[in-house]
Amino acid sequence: MRPAHPDDPGPAHRPDPEDPPEVTDTMSIIFECSYEGRRYAGLGIPAEGDPLTLHAVEEGRLRAAVLAGGPEAAAAVVADTAETVTVPAGDSGLRFLPPLLPTATDSSLINGFMGTHRSKFDRAPEPDEEFTPPNYYIKGFGSWLRMPGDPLVTPADPVWLLEEPEVVLVYVNDDEGNPHYAGYSFGNDLNDIGLHLKNPWAWTPYAKLCETSMTPWLFLGEPPRTVTGRVAIERDGATAWEGPFSCGADSIFHRFGDMTEYLFSYPALRRPGLVNYLFVGADKASYHDGFRIEDGDRMVIDVSSHGAVLSNVVRYGPQAASVTERGPAAESATA
Repeated sequence: MRPAHPDDPGPAHRPDPEDPPEVTDTMSIIFECSYEGRRYAGLGIPAEGDPLTLHAVEEGRLRAAVLAGGPEAAAAVVADTAETVTVPAGDSGLRFLPPLLPTATDSSLINGFMGTHRSKFDRAPEPDEEFTPPNYYIKGFGSWLRMPGDPLVTPADPVWLLEEPEVVLVYVNDDEGNPHYAGYSFGNDLNDIGLHLKNPWAWTPYAKLCETSMTPWLFLGEPPRTVTGRVAIERDGATAWEGPFSCGADSIFHRFGDMTEYLFSYPALRRPGLVNYLFVGADKASYHDGFRIEDGDRMVIDVSSHGAVLSNVVRYGPQAASVTERGPAAESATA
């Protein structure tokens, strides 16, 4: 089975792959949020300080629109919804959501590829190079995603943290388990690279057990070829480190279509109704410059090419309490 991946959108919509992403058109970006107990959606990225016009949508309606008519159909649903509410900027009752997030906590997945960025290879890919699947990880349920402004909690004693600005491809599976491309967003896959490097073959899953953030904006076009921006790490209100990054298709060693087609060959990822948040890899960042992220630092990822900003404070988690085992083994030990 060949998934409906973004490298083959079909004859009805095949843009020039060299075209820059269309990010200025309000209809090309949608978002979802909750407000006073109801689910809403909106169009475009709100300007800082401006009130938001929200359109009432039922949970699952935009996912159904993607399956029925593609990403553009989801934007049309938002625009055509007459019931609206205007919310002041910063309203405490407003909560942004990951794009198309299902209410059922087991119906969405955070996962991704590792070591895909060209900056991590000593050569450029050949035009007809045979595809070799990159390393892969599963991070957790989509409901674990954090939004801009939320703290990102890590284990209590990380070895060396690394921010990772990445393109996130969003897929929705239909009732037969066929994945449909919905659009893309941007995320920060914070992880403990120091722990990973101690034992790359065994400890990487532990290194990934830091919280992950994502913007709520779903860009409805093809995955971007060019994504550029800067990361700033702020400490005590001042910039302690900053540097540029890139994470579009032209910065990734592998072709997006090869990566997604291979991944969706696995039946476990074709569960009907699953929403898949797929992180496709990151550039070198603060760790590669010798900088250590500390508890309380703020990571600000400015995706300047797309007008999106993702900001989160790092919080070291508390030391875990001891685990009390109760079961046959424990009972026999105390008998």
